[in-house]
Amino acid sequence: MQSAHAGSKPLSRTAGEGGSPGRASRVRVSKPARLLAPSQPSPPMGERELPSAQGKRICVGIITGAHGVQGAVRVKSFTADPKDVARYGPLEDESGERRLSLRLVGSAKGVVIARLAAVADRDRAEALRGLRLYLPRAALPPAAEEEYYHADLIGLKAALADGTVLGHVRAIHDFGAGDTLEIERPAGPPAMVPFTRAIVPIVDLAAGRLVLDPPPGLIDEPAPRRRPKKRRAAEPEPEPGR
Repeated sequence: MQSAHAGSKPLSRTAGEGGSPGRASRVRVSKPARLLAPSQPSPPMGERELPSAQGKRICVGIITGAHGVQGAVRVKSFTADPKDVARYGPLEDESGERRLSLRLVGSAKGVVIARLAAVADRDRAEALRGLRLYLPRAALPPAAEEEYYHADLIGLKAALADGTVLGHVRAIHDFGAGDTLEIERPAGPPAMVPFTRAIVPIVDLAAGRLVLDPPPGLIDEPAPRRRPKKRRAAEPEPEPGR
């Protein structure tokens, strides 16, 4: 199988039958295409992927600040190999109007160090803090069979085998035991569903949906909404002497 950041690496569903749940949901990724979600819960859809004139875009990194005094920047990469943030061509800002080419010059704890054209001093580099870096989805290699990018799964309709629609995939998380889909429902809290072949037997990207076959008790029914009780008008108090 992969949530942020998510949100981007291909997920590979291994067989859910005959193995431990941990192994059943473990990620198997192809080397050129692995993009890693952040360790924190997946951000909202708009922070991970954006539409553009060319199609869907995926957030692959964020500039976290300046490094040194000569214009280098620190980049938190959302790719499995942090260096791959600069591998697939020019990046775009959130608006899509600015194109940026990163040249990696080093690494530090949790980040890579990069240079950008026309950024030659610390003040300009620091001004880029918080800038999210996007790639067109089409720039990424195709996922292998049974592998899926976060961006391809987020937004899919989630339904049961009988056609009952539960909601849509809002985010993908990895809490340490395998990848989990967060299904946002019209009512009640989100449903958390392990992304295994046994529980998610059908992923139909062309139709924009996936089919769930959850074991009993995995998905709780939303509690019915209680209608507020109507207040009865207070009866007027009798006048004195009556």
